[in-house]
Amino acid sequence: PEQSAQLYLLEARILAEHGSPAEVLSVYDSALEAHPDDDDLLYARGLYAAEIGRMDIVESDLRRVIENNPNNADALNALGYTYADRSIRYEEAQDLISKALQLKPDSPAILDSMGWLQFRMGNLTAARDFLERAFTILPDGEIGAHLGEVLWMMGESAGAEAIWRQILDEDHDNKHVIETRSRLVK
Repeated sequence: PEQSAQLYLLEARILAEHGSPAEVLSVYDSALEAHPDDDDLLYARGLYAAEIGRMDIVESDLRRVIENNPNNADALNALGYTYADRSIRYEEAQDLISKALQLKPDSPAILDSMGWLQFRMGNLTAARDFLERAFTILPDGEIGAHLGEVLWMMGESAGAEAIWRQILDEDHDNKHVIETRSRLVK
C-alpha cells in the first residue's frame, strides 16, 4: 500500500507506450481516487494530458499541484511551457516560467521553456540566449530542435543544421529534430 502511488505511475507509463489514451487516463483516475492529493500523480497526469491535447486536465492538475506547493518549479514550468507551446496566454506563461526560473535558475528545462516562450512571442534574440544556455547545460533533442528553429528563423540555417546534425548523430530517430527539420527544410 505504501508504494501504491508509484505502482500506478509505473502502470500508466507502461500503458502510455503500449495502450490507449483512455486506458492511461483510467489508471490515473483510479490512482487519484486512491490518492487525491498526490502531487506526483497529478503532475504525471498533467504531463500526459498535454501530450494528448487535453488542456482541461493539464490546467486542473498542474494548478492543483501549484496550489499544494506554490514553489513547485516543475509544475510552474510545465504549465507555462504548455501555454507557450500552444501559443496561448503568453502573459500567464511568462509569469509561471519566470517564477520557475527564479526557483531553479540553471534548469535546462526551464531555460528551454523561457526560450520557447520568447520565440513564440517573436523575441528571437532573447529566445536564442535562453536556448543556447539550456543547450550548453543539456544538449538534448527537444532543446536542440528549439534552438535550431530559432537559428533557422534568424536566417542562420548553417547553425541550425549543425545543431540538428549533432543531435541526429547521437539519436538518428530523434522525433523533435526530425519533425522540426521536416517542417522547416523544404
